[in-house]
Amino acid sequence: MHTVSFPGLGLSFELNPVAFTIGSLEVKWYGVIITFGILCAFLLFFNYAKRKEGLPEDHLYNITLFTVPIAVIGARFVYVVTSWDKYKDDPAQIFNIRGGGLAIYGAIIFGAATVLIFSKITKLNTLKLMDAAAPAVMVGQMIGRWGNFVNAEAYGYSEGVETLFCRMEITNAAGHTIVAHPTFLYESLWNCIGALIIYLIIYKHKKFDGQILLSYLGWYGFGRAWIEMLRTDSLYVFGMKFSVLVGILSVVICVVGMIVLSKRAKTKTEEASYVSKFASVKVETVTEEDQTEE
Repeated sequence: MHTVSFPGLGLSFELNPVAFTIGSLEVKWYGVIITFGILCAFLLFFNYAKRKEGLPEDHLYNITLFTVPIAVIGARFVYVVTSWDKYKDDPAQIFNIRGGGLAIYGAIIFGAATVLIFSKITKLNTLKLMDAAAPAVMVGQMIGRWGNFVNAEAYGYSEGVETLFCRMEITNAAGHTIVAHPTFLYESLWNCIGALIIYLIIYKHKKFDGQILLSYLGWYGFGRAWIEMLRTDSLYVFGMKFSVLVGILSVVICVVGMIVLSKRAKTKTEEASYVSKFASVKVETVTEEDQTEE
């Protein structure tokens, strides 16, 4: 048991990480919340992929059954690689996923690769699939971050937060208290705002396939990069925070991708317009010839 409170908001919670037990097996709230997030993400993905993108139902079920477990493996793989010192003396712990340790970018990268391969095999439009999946993933991330809240983890630095209205205080069973940035809350709210913008505004004005995916990459990448700078438990690669590097790369991909895909879409529109005008002129010419013959 531990206590998590937000003094500036007048809130305090006594938290037990264990949701329930089955015999000797403890089922943690973290797992329950993550599973709920995945379920919500699937429902949103299925709805938008079918209704907005016109993709077939059977393929949507199949791609989910492939993507979810592979994404979990990817999240574990990236965490282990970027935290190798924890496992090099006891490699068997790599498979002890109940001991904690998932990297969200690993899930995103492996999940995206799965969608790409699946779409190529089934000849589905890759960008349409990812447009439907990206904001749904964002909602899953928004929900999943509350697993960190129950575990009292993924928080930020303590310096300069004493007067912050949303500061978080964590008191463990031994009575030790720390005050920190509630970075889990920052990311959850950031994802919530991003998902609302995408679903309520961007989707209504979508101009080309891939626009939703790139919007997600830019929004999440930017937010995760600055939030990660506040965290104390970051994963490192080459001496730099892994999530900051990937976040910056995501923003770059967003900007470049928007330029390339928007130009491509504009070119296709102009070509279609030219073909339409050419066909119209041809029909008019044929009609005039027919009238002359008569």
